[in-house]
Amino acid sequence: MLARINTAAMVGLDARMVEVEVDISPGLPGTLIVGLPDAAVKEARDRVRAAVRNSGCSFPVKRITVNLAPADLKKIGPTYDLPIAIGILVSSGQINIDCSNTLFLGELSLDGSVRHLNGILPMVAMAREKGIRSVFVPAEDAGEAGLIENIKVYPVVALGQLVSHFQGEQNIDPYSGKACWEDSCRAGRQDDISHVKGHEHAKRALEVAAAGGHNVLMVGPPGSGKTMLARALANIMPALTLTEAIEVTKIYSVSGLTSRNSPLICRRPFRAPHYSISHAGLVGGGRFPHPGEISLSHRGVLFLDEFPEFNHMALESLRQPLEDRIITISRAEGSLTFPANFILVAAMNPCPCGYYGDPIRECKCSSTVVSRYQKKISGPLMDRIDIFLDIPRVDYDKLTDDGHSEPSESVRRRVQAARQIQTERFAASALTDNADMTSPEIREFCKVDPQAQMLLKTAMKQIHFTARAFHRTLKLARTVADLDGTQIIKTNHVAEALQYRQRNINQ
Repeated sequence: MLARINTAAMVGLDARMVEVEVDISPGLPGTLIVGLPDAAVKEARDRVRAAVRNSGCSFPVKRITVNLAPADLKKIGPTYDLPIAIGILVSSGQINIDCSNTLFLGELSLDGSVRHLNGILPMVAMAREKGIRSVFVPAEDAGEAGLIENIKVYPVVALGQLVSHFQGEQNIDPYSGKACWEDSCRAGRQDDISHVKGHEHAKRALEVAAAGGHNVLMVGPPGSGKTMLARALANIMPALTLTEAIEVTKIYSVSGLTSRNSPLICRRPFRAPHYSISHAGLVGGGRFPHPGEISLSHRGVLFLDEFPEFNHMALESLRQPLEDRIITISRAEGSLTFPANFILVAAMNPCPCGYYGDPIRECKCSSTVVSRYQKKISGPLMDRIDIFLDIPRVDYDKLTDDGHSEPSESVRRRVQAARQIQTERFAASALTDNADMTSPEIREFCKVDPQAQMLLKTAMKQIHFTARAFHRTLKLARTVADLDGTQIIKTNHVAEALQYRQRNINQ
């Protein structure tokens, strides 16, 4: 008897439907798995044999052929244990079920218990799109699978329990929990911007960055508050929408970084990799590429402290995602594209010792060393940064001031209002914020009054902007105008945008 069981395979962040065909025929006992399986899939025959026997079922002493279709798709990992086991039980007549509208996902232990899998969320989402009505998943992954609506999710603890369910002895109830993502987004907020003493100009710049999705470079001596400011940025950004939360959770699910108790990623990601990170760790990679820190920062903040200390190749790899909001990784098996729509916040010292230009401590670096240190960041990468901030040391009087500065909640409301304007502006396109605008959108939406045009013209002559820098200045001015609630970009908006566009980082 031939049995066909539905399961899924992950290709990057996308899931593909896989059909497990099981045929039991007379012959020399053995299990053959075909369909381009990797080593983990081939080992499934031993895990499945032990799991079936330890679950109170009989394992056929016949020739078993398992085909994973389509045969040209590489099958990776232990996802196929449970569907292979169910296929063997159906083919041998131990259970009788219609599996045409059902998906099975799970790794089996030798005792028959069903273990956690990575990538449950995108696989269940794909199943719903394919018209699958029910899905059986590991019990600890039921909360994650339950984020997808309009599909029944059955939590499976063990293979024996699932067999009893199909035999009508002990039913498995569908998962009924529901993540309250709005409460989760509001809970646990930290790093309030009011905790940062002084740096009022930097706080305003971060507000502009959060409102328009602009990239930031902060330059200052050690201990001046650059890291605190970067962490505060994630706290003034608007809350994730449910669609964005699902999008981010898919990335974390594939990477195995979701929580069992709260699987939905509700807060904007804040990733701060150390400068010793490898190129593959930052960009993503491996033989079968997985998301790196760039993609894990999607819809959030990527904070790169000690910016010039990062590997040159890793820094240059930022150029594509900063421009296109995606990152493409090519391997022998093919190319995969991961989302990478994040705000880059970079921080650096002005020189190796950190005190170049400091009014109190003397810099010990020669001018040649300072120049070489700053030139580690290429011109094309600098061109992709919108806001340049000088972060000086904080005075004693400001550090000991008991006055309360504006909290993150107040700033977030203004940022949310500006983002709402942009949402309405780009309703007919796939854009989400001002930083994503291309030349046609800039011409349409960045209307500048005559006086502001004169200021821009003068700035172009004196600062020698590239075309990219000019367009980024207009986008920055558009965001300042949105925070001001005006349709036309005025002189004060352009002036504020220009003050953020300093090119010489040692000023």
